[in-house]
Amino acid sequence: MFEVPKDIQEYLTVLDDFIEREIKPLEARDDNIRFFDHRREHARTDWDNDGLPREEWEELLKEAKTLADKAGHYRYQLPKEFGGQDGTNIGMAVIRHHLAKKGLGLHNDLQNEHSIVGNLVQPLMMRDFGTPSQKERFMEGMLQGKHRWAFGLTEEAHGSDATHMETTAVRHTKDGVEGWLINGEKMWTTGLHTATHVMTFARHSGDAGEPKGLGCFVVDTSAEGFEVGEYLWTFNMPTDHPKCSFTDVFVPDDMVLGDLDWGLAAAQHFVHENRIRQAASSLGAAEYCVAESIAYAQERKPFGKPLWLNQAIQFPIVELSTQCEMLRLLIFKTAWEMDQMTKPEVVKRLSHKVSMCNYWANRLVCDAADRAMQVHGGIGYSRHKPFEHIYRHHRRYRITEGSEEIQMRKVAGVLFGKIKT
Repeated sequence: MFEVPKDIQEYLTVLDDFIEREIKPLEARDDNIRFFDHRREHARTDWDNDGLPREEWEELLKEAKTLADKAGHYRYQLPKEFGGQDGTNIGMAVIRHHLAKKGLGLHNDLQNEHSIVGNLVQPLMMRDFGTPSQKERFMEGMLQGKHRWAFGLTEEAHGSDATHMETTAVRHTKDGVEGWLINGEKMWTTGLHTATHVMTFARHSGDAGEPKGLGCFVVDTSAEGFEVGEYLWTFNMPTDHPKCSFTDVFVPDDMVLGDLDWGLAAAQHFVHENRIRQAASSLGAAEYCVAESIAYAQERKPFGKPLWLNQAIQFPIVELSTQCEMLRLLIFKTAWEMDQMTKPEVVKRLSHKVSMCNYWANRLVCDAADRAMQVHGGIGYSRHKPFEHIYRHHRRYRITEGSEEIQMRKVAGVLFGKIKT
């Protein structure tokens, strides 16, 4: 029978104590609160430098991560051999939900996936696909922020269907070293402003539309022929999402990640784990919005009576609360089930459930933030409340985490027998 393991529940208390003892004082120091109060978007954004994150904002995040890493929390999900705690999917889901439910703060800022418990996508990819040499060269540097890998999959003309990408790789020898020449372009290469490398997915064989023949080539961002282009300004600023181009960029053979023919496996391997955690975070933020709405409706007294007495206030909050309760059970149970089977089994048996969790959580948090604005009235619409920030951030996940339409199509494929489980 499913239940949240006791050790994970107890760990939340440990994290809360760490936040109060170490993170909150840092958040309050030197007016760092400007990154979280009504000044947050301006404080974080260097408007005259392509809209990039301000250096002081990123330095603050780095300092918080260093504290969390020193305390043993940051690497929670990694194997013990890499300094982690062998964290589970249910553990990550419960933790990410708990941290997001606390609201905005240095403990967990989802705008750029910052958290005291890291969602370490690239290190996990290195763990599962890297060669011994690559792990020795990059793993610890990744965790310390010395090596930063961006992710280059999407192209301007090719989004959800990566198998039609036009970036190519052809065999080439340079100065006696066997490797590849990369030509093409990518966009939405998040984090490229500080990246040392970018995982670049390119076709080296096969026909357009085929998953085979696409490799993951790790490009050094200082390589000749690599160029960073326009930074795309978004609904939620700052931006670290640029376009980039590759003109005869050389990549040696030892910088191919995973199976040369099946590079998309590296792109897809963390999808289920990432989506369930992101769903948990969206749910936590939704519950925060609901809780704030309930508290405000009890204290606000227009026309001489508490706001909550109006059914127009009650009923939408009841519906949101009901959805939160049901979704929490589905997310936690699905995460727990993921821990009971291998990754290939997860893909076969649970992929549609992960999609259910993810697309509905992302929609729910947008609805909850919008409702919180309405309940709070004018002040809810202002930046003096966090709801506009929560809405602007989480709205992107209805597109970027595998659009909700793509995920709903996957669920439909299972329900109607087109995808076998």
